Order: sequence, then structure tokens, then C-alpha cells
Amino acid sequence: MIDIIPAIDIIGGKCVRLTHGDFARKTVYADDPLEAAKRFAGLGLSRLHMVDLDGAKNGKPANLAVLELVASETDLVVDFGGGIKTKSDLENVYTAGAAAANIGSIAVKEPETFLGWVHEFGVDRILLGADCRNRKLAVNGWQTETEVSILDFLMEMYSKGVRKAFVTDISRDGAMNGPSIELYTQILGKLPDLDLIASGGVGSFGDVEALDRIGCSAVIVGKAIYEGRITDAELTRYAR
Repeated sequence: MIDIIPAIDIIGGKCVRLTHGDFARKTVYADDPLEAAKRFAGLGLSRLHMVDLDGAKNGKPANLAVLELVASETDLVVDFGGGIKTKSDLENVYTAGAAAANIGSIAVKEPETFLGWVHEFGVDRILLGADCRNRKLAVNGWQTETEVSILDFLMEMYSKGVRKAFVTDISRDGAMNGPSIELYTQILGKLPDLDLIASGGVGSFGDVEALDRIGCSAVIVGKAIYEGRITDAELTRYAR
């Protein structure tokens, strides 16, 4: 059964969501991310996807205090990303309480550095983040588009030992108009053993079920939870 992983995106210490990755289209959903995290834990969910959007934009983790608070005050298994550029950044994220670090831009721009971290810290502690628009990778908090094919990139990383990845279709993110089922189906067709986490576009519980049917291991959900498109009762069906 697919895991539902609620998302908490942080700007200025507050829980927000963007639309299509646009920092100018920001909605604040909670002044206190810890309260949001406690809500998810109370529903029986076990995982949390936390993104430091300040860090992603500026190239250095900026909200480690929020991570530390959530990790110490809940039992959630937190993966954290945003602005992780150096081994020191990575170690600071782990020290603050993250079970795994999600890393995107460095994996694209400095793949040998990224793969070195995978081998040093273990495949379970590094989560590859692959963000794309029109099947091409985007980096730097989605602000810079590349000409690198998402499928080619994932296949190359898998061949080097990467086994977990979350893939976000930026054009769908925050829009709640349905996830990229065709894209995820294509990825799993090429890499059936990849631990694939879907991200972006989920607008209903039916979308979660559709991703479950095609074989995604988990789905990251943000705005659909905060705006009540997926209810607490539905979330508890996927409690662990």
C-alpha cells in the first residue's frame, strides 16, 4: 500500500505552499509548522516531507531550527531538503533530526559529489529529488531549467546505485489538477524496482489511489490536505 507523506514547506519559519514553484504565488497555511506536524502524527501518519524554501532559493539551509523542533517533538520520520550544497550542510541536517536528506540540484550539477554522499551515508539516508518541467530537469529551487531528460537522469542514477527518488512535475505542483500518471508510469516501466515517490498535482483521494495502482511507493501531498480536498478520515486509511 502506498505511503501518504504530508509536505511542510517553510518560508520564514512558516508553513506555506507555492503554486507551480512560484515564490510570488505563496499561501501561508500555518504560522507554526510544529502544529501542522503534530496534526499529521495524530492521524497516524509516520512520515513527513519538509522543504526549506528559503534554503532552496538562497543555497544554504535556513530553517534547521524548525526541523529540530519537529523531529524532537514528534515521532515523524522526516526527510528534509532545500539548499544542501556541502557535506557540512548534510551533516547539519542529520544532526537537526532528519532521517533522510532530499537532494536535487547537487545531484544534477555535481553527480560525483552526490553519489559519494549516497555511498558514505547509505541509500536510505539520501533521497534523490528530481524536479522537472516538460520532462526536463529543473534545479535551484525550480528556478533554473536544464536540457537534461528526467528519464535519462533517473536511469543513470539508478545504474550508479540510487534506489529512492521523488519526482515532481513542477507544472502540476500546487495546482491540484491531478498528478503526472503518464510520467510515473513511464519511469516505472523503465525502472520497476525504483522506490518512486510521486509529488505534485494531487487534488483528491482518487489521485492517491491511482498512484497506488501504478506502483508508486509513496506520494507527497501538500495543498490538497491543507485545503481539505483530502480529508483526515481518508488520511487515516493510510496510517502506519
